[in-house]
Amino acid sequence: MTAFIERICRAIEWLLLTLLAAMVLLVFGNVVLRYAFNSGITLSEELSRWLFVWLTFLGAAVALQENAHLGTDVLVARLGRRGKLACLVLAQALMLYVTWLLFTGSLAQARINWDVEAPVSGASVAWFYGAGVVFAAFTAVVLLTHLARTLSGRLADHELVQIKESEDMLPAEFPPADDSTAPRR
Repeated sequence: MTAFIERICRAIEWLLLTLLAAMVLLVFGNVVLRYAFNSGITLSEELSRWLFVWLTFLGAAVALQENAHLGTDVLVARLGRRGKLACLVLAQALMLYVTWLLFTGSLAQARINWDVEAPVSGASVAWFYGAGVVFAAFTAVVLLTHLARTLSGRLADHELVQIKESEDMLPAEFPPADDSTAPRR
């Protein structure tokens, strides 16, 4: 299941790249048209806003699979293995609950707005709210997979704290600034 989710994440990453490129072209093209030719494409604004929403939700789903969301471990890092395990299970259960709330709310909004047309494109506004539905469905699968792995006891101690701090994300050639390693004069 994890390999399947990873393949889906790779496909989503390519989709994200395409969405971002389309969004940049739409916005940049509209800026050039406005300032150089005193005109613009009204569809560009609406479509770029929708692309941004889909980009945000899909990117957050991929980040969840990769445990790439920022967090803090001030309390959890000080706990023993059982405490870390309990906190991780509680966090995953709470995320599943919030995902359920997001799914039901987004689905309700998509159903309500199914026949509502967007002002410029005329497309159904349900596509806008569909981003929340797709996000919630995918993240529910990811969270259930993570929860099953956690409950199976197959996690190593370092995997029990599943956050990334900003220093952890720096490339190796940019180590964190530390005054203790600076030369003394």
